[in-house]
Amino acid sequence: MGRRNKGKQKKTKYCDYSLLFLVIFLLGFGLVMLYSVSAYNANIKYNDTMHYLRRQGFAAILGITAMIVISRIDYHIWIHFGNLAYFLALVLCIIVIFVADERNGSARWLPLGPLSFQPSELAKLATILFLSGIVCRIPKQIGKFMNLIKVMAMTIPLFGAVAYTNLSTAIIIMGISIVITFVASPKYWQFIAMGGVGICGGGVLFIMAATYRMDRIDAWLHPEEYTTGTAFQTLQGLYAIGSGGLFGKGLGQSMQKLGFVPEAQNDMIFSIICEELGLFGAVCVILLFLLMIWRLMVIANNAADLYGALIVSGIMAHIAIQVILNIAVVTNTIPNTGITLPFISYGGTSTSFLLAEMGLALGVSRGIRLEGSDHD
Repeated sequence: MGRRNKGKQKKTKYCDYSLLFLVIFLLGFGLVMLYSVSAYNANIKYNDTMHYLRRQGFAAILGITAMIVISRIDYHIWIHFGNLAYFLALVLCIIVIFVADERNGSARWLPLGPLSFQPSELAKLATILFLSGIVCRIPKQIGKFMNLIKVMAMTIPLFGAVAYTNLSTAIIIMGISIVITFVASPKYWQFIAMGGVGICGGGVLFIMAATYRMDRIDAWLHPEEYTTGTAFQTLQGLYAIGSGGLFGKGLGQSMQKLGFVPEAQNDMIFSIICEELGLFGAVCVILLFLLMIWRLMVIANNAADLYGALIVSGIMAHIAIQVILNIAVVTNTIPNTGITLPFISYGGTSTSFLLAEMGLALGVSRGIRLEGSDHD
């Protein structure tokens, strides 16, 4: 009689290196594009072509350090800091209303000596940790409509504080909140009802909007009538997209970045990507983000527990909504809202906190156990 080999189950630790590769690649690509886009303006403003790249590189180093450290920490510890993060973000977002550095007509930054800090970026991460902790504590009760409303209402103070100075980020925070509760709730009809209420509320806000927001809407609908005003940046961005063709003019060869697209290294960097790398480059960037969202979805689906799944779902919502809003603004699909492209646009606070969120996602992925088999 031959000897029978017995299969033995073995639990293997897992880390999503595909997500890590995507993060590093997007960050590296972003730094290359940032230098290409910003060198001309940096030389004119600061007599230093490396000004924006140096500051972004410093933020990237801080963010990568945070990502590595956070990914090595058991993510369950963050459930104890969700309330504190929410309270801190709320206080800072209220402070920024009264004490803030104004840039390009927006007051969103707190001065910290030679540096500045944007509290709304902390608010996104705080919302993810806070809501994930709350929902995780009452997983069975979240299916009740009134409990769902109560949980969503907890985010209203932070949403209001952020919306006062940064409506686009407030929309992202609301989107994160909806996705986290949607993942935990078994009853989809509740979200259909909430969506109806949200549309009605959005209509009321639209009617009550301030004059400058109405100007933005008019410029969005009729950009040709605001060629020297509100729609100037949008039109120049569209010229950049149209002139790029299929494969672009080549890296560093953009004409629109030479003072035609204001602050091209920020919200409008995607338009310069289209001009220099063409439709092919733009599609590649979009595919990279889709791959990142897919990897985050895989981690969320295989997370060891509900808390980990909710954290990664919130991060996935953040990335997806922000990418969609940025590209929609650049292509004039929606009114200009001033939202950056993750990992690519210039913004130290945004980059650092995005990398910290990736550390959280990698930490959750390290908690996944793969079932393998060894044979004697």
